[in-house]
Amino acid sequence: MRLPKPLPSLSPLRPLRPLTRPVLVAAVLATTTGSLLLAPNSATADRKPPVREGSAPADSAARAPASAARNALAAPVTDLSAGTGGYPREQVLAPDPENPADKSIKLGLTPYHAIAPKLNELQGLGDRVSVEVAGRSAGGHRLFLVTVTAPETARQTRAQERMRELIENAPQAAAKDTAIKASYKTPVFFNNNIHGNEWEGTDAALKLIERLATAKDTKTADLLAHNRLYFNITANPDGRIAGTRTNANGFDLNRDFITASQPEVRAMRQIAIDKQPAVMLDLHGYVNGTLIEPTTPPHGENYEYDLFLKNTYANALGMEAAVNGLGYTPAKDGVEPVQIPFRDQQEGWDDWPPIFTPQYAAFHGTVAAHTVEIPMTVNNSAYDTLPVEELRRRSAINVDVAGAAMRATLDFAQSHRTSLIADQIEVFRRGATGAAQVPVSAETVPGVPGIGPEDVYTTDFPRAYVIPAGAGQRSATAAGRLVDHLLANDVRVTRATGDFQLAGRSYAKGSYVVDLRQPKRGLANVMLADGRDISGKVSTMYDISGWSLGRLWGATVERVESGGLSAVPLRAIDAAAHVGYVAPRGGLRLRLDTPQEIAALNSLLQQGVSVRQDSDGSALVPSSARAKAVALARAYDVAFDATKASPKASQGTALHRVRVAAAVTAGELFALREMNFDVVPVSTAILDAGFDWSTVDVLFVSSGLDHSALTPAARTALDAFLATHGLVGRGATGAALNAAAGLLAVKPVEGNGDANGVVRVVNSGTVTTGAPDHSFVYAPVWFTDLGPGVRVEQSYATGNPLVSGHWRPLDDGTGGPTAAAGQAAVVSGPHAVLFGTEPLFRDHPKGEFPQVGRALLTVSRS
Repeated sequence: MRLPKPLPSLSPLRPLRPLTRPVLVAAVLATTTGSLLLAPNSATADRKPPVREGSAPADSAARAPASAARNALAAPVTDLSAGTGGYPREQVLAPDPENPADKSIKLGLTPYHAIAPKLNELQGLGDRVSVEVAGRSAGGHRLFLVTVTAPETARQTRAQERMRELIENAPQAAAKDTAIKASYKTPVFFNNNIHGNEWEGTDAALKLIERLATAKDTKTADLLAHNRLYFNITANPDGRIAGTRTNANGFDLNRDFITASQPEVRAMRQIAIDKQPAVMLDLHGYVNGTLIEPTTPPHGENYEYDLFLKNTYANALGMEAAVNGLGYTPAKDGVEPVQIPFRDQQEGWDDWPPIFTPQYAAFHGTVAAHTVEIPMTVNNSAYDTLPVEELRRRSAINVDVAGAAMRATLDFAQSHRTSLIADQIEVFRRGATGAAQVPVSAETVPGVPGIGPEDVYTTDFPRAYVIPAGAGQRSATAAGRLVDHLLANDVRVTRATGDFQLAGRSYAKGSYVVDLRQPKRGLANVMLADGRDISGKVSTMYDISGWSLGRLWGATVERVESGGLSAVPLRAIDAAAHVGYVAPRGGLRLRLDTPQEIAALNSLLQQGVSVRQDSDGSALVPSSARAKAVALARAYDVAFDATKASPKASQGTALHRVRVAAAVTAGELFALREMNFDVVPVSTAILDAGFDWSTVDVLFVSSGLDHSALTPAARTALDAFLATHGLVGRGATGAALNAAAGLLAVKPVEGNGDANGVVRVVNSGTVTTGAPDHSFVYAPVWFTDLGPGVRVEQSYATGNPLVSGHWRPLDDGTGGPTAAAGQAAVVSGPHAVLFGTEPLFRDHPKGEFPQVGRALLTVSRS
């Protein structure tokens, strides 16, 4: 396949993304030395008056947002790097409308609408507190990032920025830099309320900020002279207001860090990149007694776990002493002593996947990162059933516990600041030089008791990854999206300026190369590697165990184990090359292999363009729609190639705009809308209330719809719809509805409900034409006893289909991966397609989305 040519008339949709670390090493080396040790009130004379929110402060020159053209739903991210001015950088925040329904109020906590006025008040207490708006939530609420530090002149702030750049970009030089040891302020980050109905971290943070803003003691002055403290006041304002774990899009933000589908996560990602914290806490609830990371095995194999464990365990001990020292007891208060899972548990609360905030932060140089689960339950049923007085008593304890953990962390950061920064430098040095990881042991991590072979997890980093161009690339559109995602995560990517050979393979000009000798090699590898089958390591996992973007995002990615890159003609890039293209004459062909291509097709259908689907699964578009194709090629970065096939009735099958009734998860709903489907959410309750089936064309079911629980009238209406329209079902719920409606004659077999990961598959049908040979499963299902008219669209590969993740048989020996091997994973027939895989899981496996898109288009016309 050729790489589509760029369309000369197309202008770039997205702004160019500047390099996240644009400072040249030589310049950093030249200008870092001689920076001044900051003392309290050293910048008071340079203090500027606060500005109104929305104006452009002179000290906050923001760079262009991260590239997002290949994700139509990606919101720009505020750049939070130092800019050109000093601290404080105050602004007057506009108030939010008072909301008496805010769920925080019942608990005696700070409602969201009171946060902006409180932050205005805190900024007015002195010259230590600054506020930035880090972004907006899915529901449109502001995300407030507060910085607390001793005042800095603009010159001092620039020196801090240069030192921060040096630590990442030239870690070997940074390790020897006397200015860093003397005057670099240790960045400490407190992330609060990422789960909206785990409220109290926000209130503890506000109390701590106020104390730091007003304290006159020498200890506080010394702390703020040597540290910058960052507070994400509420990471999930939507959930805080509504009393929900998730944001307004229904997403658990603490599962989204490898995908970054949500604006709140993209804001936190930017904080991690721009502030480069050495220490961080992520405040959660509720586990009694307070649960403090480090965790049980398995441990993430891609970060420098020896450095992470050393610092995280030491800080955990300090937090334990502080929390237990509050004096709460089981008998008097109902508060149990602190638990440290690494020390106190065997398994079940691991740090394996990079989807959690502390695990993601570790790849950006955070060497002491913790989830902290405060003790007293006040959410869910407790919120609805306990007396207000009891809820407020519990919340007050939780605020106290969270505050103790924060204060202990500040003590730890202050007393260990030199070693913390040295360890952060060492993380980046190992990556940049290709140094080996250090396995944990009693010798390599002294002071941490109980280290055993069950705690040793390391990986073999390849020399590089190549994302080929030209005939070796499955999808140039998918490749561009993957490259932009890597860049947005501060992974360095280069592009070949000529043809080259590497490790005995030939690659075309324009191929992308990810050199694993870079400071954040762990993040590059955790995204692109296949991962590992850890089924035999532990009996249970806390959440997902496999997630490879290299296998699941639809682009061809090749692992290069060895070989030099010096002879390869490469240049650094800050954005992937555009591939949007429209052939200058004749009929057009649009492949349907990426979410963007499905979205472009749905836009054409919405505009009334007559489109047909060819036997290879691609869409045939008439030449009369060329102007519309040009706009869509620009918007979605997709290619409309020339074709001799005719989009007339004699060629292919007519496609029509599809309106989808969807009883699905939040992630699936989000993915459907990303593909530009018109979606109407439904559920058992909505159907029971009376639903107008004439307004939709197809039903997609994976969750929340139980045929047997419907009222007789609702069941009759649903059955009548399914008798003449299409069903796409996923998992056990979709298969159950199929059986109740009597559509496809199949027997669904449910695997282990805890199983998840990346699996090898074999594609054999029209829905899966051209699909990747890997998919994702969670609680996998397969289909046997296939009746007449049932086609196998996709099968689990023979042998052990699991590539990476955790999939064990049940106690009786059934439900494991070998039982699924060779069995049908996706089946189709008249009016129905059933998936045993999870192709839209949490908006993550981008390369699998088109299977669902094609299924919806197919069953609606059958």
